[in-house]
Amino acid sequence: MLRPKLPTMPTPTRPGPPPVVVEPTAVEQHPTTAAPAPAPMHSRPVVQFTPGTALALVGGGTAVVLVVGAVLVSLLLAVAVTAASVAVCALVVRSLLVSQHRR
Repeated sequence: MLRPKLPTMPTPTRPGPPPVVVEPTAVEQHPTTAAPAPAPMHSRPVVQFTPGTALALVGGGTAVVLVVGAVLVSLLLAVAVTAASVAVCALVVRSLLVSQHRR
């Protein structure tokens, strides 16, 4: 379906130094005590999810959503109560001004 285009290797424009031939040499091994092999190092830590961990993550996420929802609903309720009280105050002040103006 979709195939990536592989870049072609450019040919060198000028000749480089001739390749160096490396001849193998004999390696002498002295008897030594075997050191324990170091554990392979990973570039990042491995995270393993168990059913308990997944359940805890789902529970924590649900709790966060519920708390944020409760906070937002209470803020909306506070704005609505404030708007209603300002409207009542405006009606009272208007009524006082109209009654004073008629006298």
